[in-house]
Amino acid sequence: MARRAASGTRERILGVAARLFNEHGVRAVGMQQVVEESGLGKSLLYREFQGKDDLVAAWLQERDAQWWQEVDTETARHDGDPARQMLTIVELADKRVRSPRFRGCTFYNTVAEFRDPAHPGRQEATAHLDRVRARLRLLAASSGAADPEALADGLMLVIAGMYATGAAFGVDGPPSRALATARALITL
Repeated sequence: MARRAASGTRERILGVAARLFNEHGVRAVGMQQVVEESGLGKSLLYREFQGKDDLVAAWLQERDAQWWQEVDTETARHDGDPARQMLTIVELADKRVRSPRFRGCTFYNTVAEFRDPAHPGRQEATAHLDRVRARLRLLAASSGAADPEALADGLMLVIAGMYATGAAFGVDGPPSRALATARALITL
C-alpha cells in the first residue's frame, strides 16, 4: 500500500514554487530547488506533481482562482454598473503593480517564457488572459459600448501596458496614467 502525503503537502509545495517562480521566473527554477526549499523529499514532490510542467500548470491554476475570487468580490460591489466593474478590474491590476513584490504579471511572464503553444504553462496563462478579455467584452457589451470588442481590447492593452511598464519603470512611470486612460476609454 502506497503511503499518502501529509495533509498540506501539495499546498506547501505550491507555496514554495510560487515564491520561487515569482522571484526568479519559471524557467530559472529547477525541481531540486523546490525540493530543497520546501524541505520535502523528492518522492513527495513527484507524488503530488508528475513533473515541472504539472507543477507550473497547478501554480497558474491557483493564481487564476485567486485572481477571479478577488475580481468577483470587488466587482460585486458594483452590481448593475458594468462600466464601474470594468474600471474595478483595471484597478485590481493597478493594485498588483503597486505591490512591493511586483515582478510583472504571472500570466504574461509565463507566456513570454514558454513559446510553445502546447506547453501546459503557456496554455494555462493564455486561458486566464482569454477569460479576462471575455469578461471585459461582456461588461463592455452590458455597458452599452458602441464597440464592446474594441473597448475590451483597449482595456486589455492598458492592463498589459501597466504590467510591462510597472516592471520596467515602477509605479511612478507610465502606470501612473493607466487608470485615467482606462476611465477615458470606458466613457467614450
